Amino acid sequence: MAMEIKKNLCTINGVVQKYPNVAPGTPIYANSVVVGGVVYVSGMTAQEPSNGGCTTNTMQDQMWVAMTKLKNALEVAGSDLEHMFKTFIMLKDIKDYPVMRATELKFYQEHCPALVENPPASTILQAGSLARPEFLVEIECMAVVKD
Repeated sequence: MAMEIKKNLCTINGVVQKYPNVAPGTPIYANSVVVGGVVYVSGMTAQEPSNGGCTTNTMQDQMWVAMTKLKNALEVAGSDLEHMFKTFIMLKDIKDYPVMRATELKFYQEHCPALVENPPASTILQAGSLARPEFLVEIECMAVVKD
């Protein structure tokens, strides 16, 4: 029996990022994919969806933007933060770890207090460089679809 795969494509400035809407060589991806009741969210950064630029240059602000985009991608896919069970966070510089974790905690306190006491599994890694030099953090996650 084949499993259904549902892709929720990325949009920038209201345009779905798929060919022929993007120039050859431009990355195209789905914000999330749902397979067998599991949501896989692509890496979220502080990229501005309206124009593709970077929204800010501080770790705290970039983390908040990335977490907000992650939350929105989960909701579009039929899930939410409470159903998230794994995060993978890539930092440009591991020295930003304390600020990243403090911002993550504040985000959870505001948007999903249950994750403060029962956080998801998490992997952190220093990537050295992300998709663009101005990005300081990128976050992806996995969650289950809500019943």
